[in-house]
Amino acid sequence: MADITVKAAYGSVVEDEGELFIGFAEGEDADEGYALFRQPVGGGPVWFEASDETFGAEDAIENLVAGPKGFEVTIRSDKRAAYGFAATVAVRVGTGCEDGPEALAALKAMLGDLWQE
Repeated sequence: MADITVKAAYGSVVEDEGELFIGFAEGEDADEGYALFRQPVGGGPVWFEASDETFGAEDAIENLVAGPKGFEVTIRSDKRAAYGFAATVAVRVGTGCEDGPEALAALKAMLGDLWQE
């Protein structure tokens, strides 16, 4: 069982000011859970945050394992303090997740070898 779980109702892929943002959110309110990935458009380190901008770090993803219910991110041990010492973040992406398939495809391309199925 993951330390943090986000039940995504929405997925998004946005390019803005040279950055690619990929997100999964439980809802539209600021207090609802989310997972956000950010990377320069030309490549580079990935910033990952979970449900609050204070729970985020650059180059923190050890790996991501995708499955039929979504994916689980394992956070590198030296970055866990930035996530309140959480080791894993699960993002549940069901069939009702708006724009979920597009966001998953973009995330797979962003993460490359970190993505596992």
